[in-house]
Amino acid sequence: MINLVRFEKSVADSILSYALDAYPREAILLLRGKAGKDQILINDILIPPLATHGQGFSGFSNIMLPMDLRLMGIAHSHPSGNLRPSTHDLNHFYGRIMVITAHPFQSYNDIGVFNSRGDRLIHEVVPNRGQEDDDFSNRTGH
Repeated sequence: MINLVRFEKSVADSILSYALDAYPREAILLLRGKAGKDQILINDILIPPLATHGQGFSGFSNIMLPMDLRLMGIAHSHPSGNLRPSTHDLNHFYGRIMVITAHPFQSYNDIGVFNSRGDRLIHEVVPNRGQEDDDFSNRTGH
C-alpha cells in the first residue's frame, strides 16, 4: 500500500505550470516514476497522445499509450479550485495514483494526491535527483 508520494521539484513545478497555462480549461498529464514498497517517486511527466483539454473535462485515449511500466498515474487540474476527486475522476482512475491540482495553481498546497478509493495520500516535493538543496537538507536534519 502506498503511503507517501514524492515529486521531484521540477516535476511539481511543471504540473502547476501546465495547469495554469491551460486555465480555464482542464489539463491532463501522465506521471512517470518509480514505485517502492510503500512509496512512489514521480520524476517525469508526459502529455498523453491525443489529449483533450476542455472546460470541465480532460481526457485521453489509452489505446495510444505505449507499454510503460514507469507510468504511475495521471495528473489533472480542477480549474474550479476543488481539490477532491469527483466520482467521474475515480471511475476513470488510471495507474496507482491520481494527482489533482486546484486553482490558483500557485503552490505545492494546490496539489492533492489520491489512491483509487479517493483517499488522500501524503506527498512531498524533493530536490531533483543529483541536485543539492540546502533548504531541503536543513528541514530533514542532514
